[in-house]
Amino acid sequence: MSLQPGDALTSHNFGLQIDGVMVEYLAEVSGLTLEQDVITYQQNTAQGRSGVALLPGVQKNGQCTVVRGMTQSASFTQWINDSIAGRMATARKNASIIMMDFEDNPVKRYNLRNAWCSKIDTSTVKAGEAAALTETVTIVFEELVIE
Repeated sequence: MSLQPGDALTSHNFGLQIDGVMVEYLAEVSGLTLEQDVITYQQNTAQGRSGVALLPGVQKNGQCTVVRGMTQSASFTQWINDSIAGRMATARKNASIIMMDFEDNPVKRYNLRNAWCSKIDTSTVKAGEAAALTETVTIVFEELVIE
């Protein structure tokens, strides 16, 4: 059985899917936020009293950061290269960050529309170091929809 009432998701069970393909060797996802403008509307009541109403504005675009093990993933590397080179026809892809329960069943999805890579940063390469190499990719997106 999946999550019981009161159970919370764990932070170690997640995945990243880009155009329907799961990204392998994922270590971390951070900085995922959803924000919208707030419109302040000042008005007077029928009794002449000043009042303030807050109204929802336009949803903003966003970004998140993904850390993954450096591999020979040709499709992920091609996506990064298309993004950095400005080939937006192939770089803009729909992506999903998927949160899973302890039985690996998808429970919550953060769908990123028209996502592309805006930055890549590789880990330090050092002689004599016994560590896995990683790449940190900043993904920007035009819209976030939570399911």
